[in-house]
Amino acid sequence: MKNMKKQILILGFLLFSTFIYSQTKVDSLVEIGIQYHDSGQFDKAIETYKKALMINPNSAIANYEIGMTYMYSKDYKNSIKHCDIVIKLNDKYLLPAYITKASCLDNLGKTKESIKLFKKGIKKFGDNHLLYYNLALNYYKSKEYDKAEKALINAINTKPNHASSHLLLGNVMINKNQKVQSLLCLHYFLFLEPNSERSKTAYYLLEKQISGNVKADKDNPNQINIYLDPDQLESEFGNAEMMLFMLGASKSLEENKDKSEEELFIENTKSFFKILGEFKKEENTGLWWDFYIPFFDNIAKSDHIDTYCYYISQSSNSKSTDWLKNNNNKLKDFGAWLKK
Repeated sequence: MKNMKKQILILGFLLFSTFIYSQTKVDSLVEIGIQYHDSGQFDKAIETYKKALMINPNSAIANYEIGMTYMYSKDYKNSIKHCDIVIKLNDKYLLPAYITKASCLDNLGKTKESIKLFKKGIKKFGDNHLLYYNLALNYYKSKEYDKAEKALINAINTKPNHASSHLLLGNVMINKNQKVQSLLCLHYFLFLEPNSERSKTAYYLLEKQISGNVKADKDNPNQINIYLDPDQLESEFGNAEMMLFMLGASKSLEENKDKSEEELFIENTKSFFKILGEFKKEENTGLWWDFYIPFFDNIAKSDHIDTYCYYISQSSNSKSTDWLKNNNNKLKDFGAWLKK
């Protein structure tokens, strides 16, 4: 009897040791595969993940990682196959598997199925900024801008510092011809991500939104024509829209002819933020009034508006970069003020 118990213990130990060894080997291969993936060597990454799956076909991490690499390789069908295994396991990496599969469905032209899966994911996991963001991206591609706006507001409410959500919402509002709202989004994106390739595009869009409806008269260079959308003037941001166009035309005023582009940008940004703060009424609620406007109004009223403007324009203006280098103390003071 004692010998039998001893044999069972030894067998159990051997099985456990084998399991631990196998799991360690799988984890090691996955780590190597991730390194290949991160360096852009997708074929080698896939080969490595396959070795891990030969040891354990039901490894959630190996199936998820190979699924993601297949997506980056644009092999969407194989990506979905491995994501389905993760979803069926219903254990770890479930949320990213949902996101990866839904993204692959969209890339295969199955956008409706992708939207349905993102919605299912939101019901399953609750509020998640990545699910909302990717859902909004599908709506944006389908030109369903109202639905995209709603999803992005949910994304930002869930994670206010998700830069991509602010940038996409800015583009959504541009397509909805809502300049004030688009500027608020673009400003906040640039505050979060001031110096990247995306920042250059965002700053270009920001400048275009300010001056897009202001044009000089060809026959009379001293005359400025402002093109206003009557529907926008009657909206909750109608007064701000009018003031925005006036700020865009201010560059042509005689009193501003000797001011630099940087000086005008600071003055106009400060005026824009303060105007929005003054227009806020008790009945005004929602993301625009409760999140964006109070934040920027406080910056406009602070001693840091100059620093803010140089900070968000550093990707597109070498003078801003030089100013930041020469005024490091002001940048530190701005950071300390923000923490308060």
